Amino acid sequence: MAKQYDVLFRLLLLGDSGVGKTCMLRRFTEDEFDLSHISTIGVDFKMKTIEIDGLKVRIQIWDTAGQERYQTITKQYYRRAQGIVFVYDITNLPSFQHIAKWASDVDEFAPDDVQTILVGNKADEEFGRQVTKDQGKKLAETYGMEFFETSASTSSNISETFIRVTELVLQAQMRYVDDLLGSLDNYLDRAALREEKGSQDNDAQRT
Repeated sequence: MAKQYDVLFRLLLLGDSGVGKTCMLRRFTEDEFDLSHISTIGVDFKMKTIEIDGLKVRIQIWDTAGQERYQTITKQYYRRAQGIVFVYDITNLPSFQHIAKWASDVDEFAPDDVQTILVGNKADEEFGRQVTKDQGKKLAETYGMEFFETSASTSSNISETFIRVTELVLQAQMRYVDDLLGSLDNYLDRAALREEKGSQDNDAQRT
């Protein structure tokens, strides 16, 4: 049976309860939007395969519960994440302010090379906006992240967000592979030089 993908990456959605993480995930993986909100209990995940630069990339997206009582569970997933999407609700200022806490947790528990992106969700609810786009951009700049405003309801920027964070992860993994191959090349070069020098020394001893 032909392999269905070339690489597998794990992404994590983080943010307060009710910011729309599950809705974003369902919109991206199933192109569905459900107005009835049921809080995620612990963690849930969905899979989707996308193509980037000719590679079939399988992404496993973990949707974490935002409630305090589940956070000891979700922190276990930080260590295995290669990409993290921080989500706040543009109509909910506290959810924006809490990004600092989520980012601090990631610093503590996630791998150093994890790729991160900031998302202001519910951009279709302009009438209730409490966080400006500029505020979102500035916070993203503070953490060195890219920034998107999305709407799971209208599907605006949903695919773009997930594809971009996957691209960032892929680039980071490629750099790692290049570094690894570079180190291997150096090692082989040094080994070849040692071998050459050894054979020269042997020749010198025989003459």
